[in-house]
Amino acid sequence: MTDDTLKIEHYEKNGVGRYRADVAGGEAELTYTLNEDDVMVIDRTFTPPEARGKSIARKLTERAVADAKEHHLRVDPQCPYVAKLFERKPEWASLRA
Repeated sequence: MTDDTLKIEHYEKNGVGRYRADVAGGEAELTYTLNEDDVMVIDRTFTPPEARGKSIARKLTERAVADAKEHHLRVDPQCPYVAKLFERKPEWASLRA
């Protein structure tokens, strides 16, 4: 699966948001809330077992972080997977809440 074949959709209402993509086995997602301090608190990523190992959660996270940067938000990576990505990507350090 290449980046151009993964269609990521984004939904947000009343400070609760979700990135999702249709993948083998169902739906992959990343969920977050926006707090009053303009912080995107990413609490969960999920990829169906049939689609794991294809960097789908990474792509969802990269999209969320890019959107946070564009909208001048900081990110609080509560999801352990997202926290690990923040450790591996020093270019994201300035966005971490």
